[in-house]
Amino acid sequence: MVLRAVDSALQQTFRELEVVVVIDGNDDFTAASLTSRVSPKLRIVQLAQQSGGSHARNEGVREARGEWIAFLDDDDIWFPTKLEKQFAVAMASEAKEPIVACKVVARTASGEFRWPRKLPSKPLSEYLLARNSWSQGENLLQTSTLLARRRLLLEVGFEEGLQKHQDWDWLLRVTRISGVGIEFVDEPLSIWNLEPSRSSVSRRQDWRASLAWIQARSELVTRRAYAGFIATQIAPQAARQKEWQAFVPLLAEMVRVGRPRTIDICLLLGMWFVPPSLRDWLRSS
Repeated sequence: MVLRAVDSALQQTFRELEVVVVIDGNDDFTAASLTSRVSPKLRIVQLAQQSGGSHARNEGVREARGEWIAFLDDDDIWFPTKLEKQFAVAMASEAKEPIVACKVVARTASGEFRWPRKLPSKPLSEYLLARNSWSQGENLLQTSTLLARRRLLLEVGFEEGLQKHQDWDWLLRVTRISGVGIEFVDEPLSIWNLEPSRSSVSRRQDWRASLAWIQARSELVTRRAYAGFIATQIAPQAARQKEWQAFVPLLAEMVRVGRPRTIDICLLLGMWFVPPSLRDWLRSS
């Protein structure tokens, strides 16, 4: 997968770039495989020990020589014009520090979808964490779509040690800085691989870690966003882990700290009582 991702970066129509591959810890097989991609634009950085995605991204930013940084997870793919089109939007932005994202083709077990269905809006926490419809993909700013200046990422890096929600955490913190603005290319420029056979941080089931994260970041989100996150992120993880005793405490947390709408309550109930296979079928329908 990482070879496929590297190829999609090297084949960009935007030619003034370097591709920095950060290998998170001891992985001689991956390092050896990358030697087949001979290019002066490609550099390999192998970390001494595995430290997680946030640390790996921060190391990549520090190693990079360019003014701009675009992220690409190893199981995702860029379309050839991705950087060219995003850079044009960045140059035309009125924001002092633009962060440019784009739509993705989301590959799932149910089929392929073009996400997000809605453009970014304010407040950003509600756009990221709350839903106004039944199906996934309404709102999205995915890591492999993000383009930002290196100086901004050096000022506000990814929070190291987080098990999940690393991209949301960064976006919520960095957009509080004066002059930062979200820009968006309204067409798919990346493929986001969500196939169930692929293990990834975003699909690890640990509802307690997610609850701890939203509680720690409560000052960065609205009460509606807080409730929406419990309904669509924490509840399904607890349900998949079959921890039924969490249902009432999570509902109480949603009402006590958050400000849920009817759709949030319905989503919470659906995550618990509608089987995932049926939800997937409804989504694909």
